[in-house]
Amino acid sequence: MKLEVLLTEMNLDKKDLDKKNITSKCTVINQCGKETFEKYKNFNIYSYDELGASNSRNRGLSHVKEDIVIFCDDDVVYNKNYEKLILDEFKNNKDADAIIFNFEVLNRKKRINKKRKRLHIYNILNYATYNIAFRREKVIGNNIKFNPLFGPGAKYKNGDDSLFLVDMLRKKLKIYSSPVFLGTVYNDNSTWFKNYDYEFIFNKGAIFTAISPKLRHILCLQYLIRHREVLVNYSLFKAYKIMLKGSRDYLDGGKK
Repeated sequence: MKLEVLLTEMNLDKKDLDKKNITSKCTVINQCGKETFEKYKNFNIYSYDELGASNSRNRGLSHVKEDIVIFCDDDVVYNKNYEKLILDEFKNNKDADAIIFNFEVLNRKKRINKKRKRLHIYNILNYATYNIAFRREKVIGNNIKFNPLFGPGAKYKNGDDSLFLVDMLRKKLKIYSSPVFLGTVYNDNSTWFKNYDYEFIFNKGAIFTAISPKLRHILCLQYLIRHREVLVNYSLFKAYKIMLKGSRDYLDGGKK
């Protein structure tokens, strides 16, 4: 069993790859305005003239070859033993189709897994893409991809990671959490989160509709009730109306 890292970049400087402590095979998708391929040490670098993190990761899914794959962002630095830690988790849990790992995230609060357990729809929506490692044949074989309408560079600036995990669950893949830490995310500034503003609330409506069109009203309301911080600038009623606009926009194909 071997590991491959799937790294997404924009306007890559190859010198930055050496800072990430990636010792395993690595497929790099570089969005840079041209289409080329080159090898650099243990990195296979595919460059494309397109935008969008979801488009980039979907490109990567078509290139990866190894048994286990983990997503990586440009601000991730791995611990030296990350490869062994990941492979050991999969060897010790043969039932797992995907495992969610921990990272130290600078300047932002993120969910930390404290034990190994099976994850379900009610506790899987707060993880980032870089947390996800998976058995390649399970994802590729079930045609699981990122929704190109969601994520940095897309119409709806986030939600790509959550929807990818939800699609895994829909396809009956088994996802587990792990308390193991793999590295550090130097996330000084989010590429999409600026504030709990109109766009953030609008996008949430689209995300919950993509998760379940039938339950979109309930999902929107429960989110607003549980996350009072969203309501700094809006009443619950106003925020709910904005969410429904996002919901309708997604149902219309995200064309507005």
